[in-house]
Amino acid sequence: MNAAVVSLIALLVAIVLSITTQINVGLLAIAFAWLIGVFVAGLRPDEVIAGFPSSLFLTLAGVTLLFALAESNGTLATLAHRAVRSTGGNRLLLPLVFFLMAFALSSAGPGAIPIVALMVPMAMVIGQRAGLSPFLVALMVGYGANAGNLSPMSAVGVVVNTKMREAGLAGHEMRVWLWHLTAHLLIALLTYAFLVKYARRHETTAGAGAPDLPEAPPITRQQGLTMAVIAVWIVCVVFLKIHVGLAAFAAATLLIVLRAADERAALKLVPLGIILMVCGVTVLIALLEKTGGMDLFTTLLAKLASPVSLNGVIAFVTGLISTYSSTSGVVLPTFLPTVNDLVAKVGGGDPLAVALSINVGSSLVDIAPLSTLGALCVAAVSDHTESRRLFKQLMMWGLAMALVGALLCQLLAPLVARL
Repeated sequence: MNAAVVSLIALLVAIVLSITTQINVGLLAIAFAWLIGVFVAGLRPDEVIAGFPSSLFLTLAGVTLLFALAESNGTLATLAHRAVRSTGGNRLLLPLVFFLMAFALSSAGPGAIPIVALMVPMAMVIGQRAGLSPFLVALMVGYGANAGNLSPMSAVGVVVNTKMREAGLAGHEMRVWLWHLTAHLLIALLTYAFLVKYARRHETTAGAGAPDLPEAPPITRQQGLTMAVIAVWIVCVVFLKIHVGLAAFAAATLLIVLRAADERAALKLVPLGIILMVCGVTVLIALLEKTGGMDLFTTLLAKLASPVSLNGVIAFVTGLISTYSSTSGVVLPTFLPTVNDLVAKVGGGDPLAVALSINVGSSLVDIAPLSTLGALCVAAVSDHTESRRLFKQLMMWGLAMALVGALLCQLLAPLVARL
């Protein structure tokens, strides 16, 4: 058995284990890359190490550290609290506020997972007081956070744009973000319009009035400094085109020097496991490219589709895998590098449209309870019966979104790619 076959089997094993176990597949992927690269492919250790994405690692670490500082000193919680109070007591506006707040915070840099972890416990309590369905609250927070997940400044957006650049699809950062936002906004608005009828039917139930929120605490000096530094960082990244990750390290260092946040507390909040997952899988993907395993992988994928159906098929396949696996840590780093080879082997198609289909198809299902976002939403419901009910609802929803995402990408991704 040659190195190409062995490396491809290792990738498939890593994907399966990411679905069926709690093992960090990034660590497993690095171990596989070393064993196969050195002892099967005959590569030197430094050739295997060369596959580690040091630039991506620094970018993810810098962005997540900056927003860990903002979380540790209460800045993000204060912003979320004030946004909720902006509804003026209209409970049916709360889901829209949840969506917009999650979108804004996620777009600014942290990405979906930390923002859902921050917002959904508060949103579930407020939603319960207002008589809103936990299902509606979970969808609006989850889709809001995911809508901003591929902004050029977010951690996951960095992953996507880096992988697309490596695939020869550079310069589409805003198109990637806006298509991602449009798809999630469309689903969220349709969901809101349908589920809000449920809320209106329960107007007279106990607790269905305006939620009783305490006054927002004053913004502290540390929080004001944090907001100002992050605002300057966003302006510099968007308009001056400075490096996202290195600038984030500079901004984080400035906040630490100014004593705006506790460095030790923030470091504990940096999602090192997710960063290692993304980078570890990238090391294994780099080995596949060196051994010819990636060519085998794209050949297998190509057998599932034709030039006409490619966008829908790839969205459906990545959506099914993402229902049970990590979108940012496994699915995107695995599938985005295959885009050009996949189009060539199928015999036609637009590589950009295929990449856009992978992004949206894999993310619309992220609210499923076996993924991180869905699990956070289920865990935020204190009542055991309601929690089990929400689990079933989100599971069915996630599976349905694999089909919806495939249809959406089949119809619209080529149009977006040509804009």
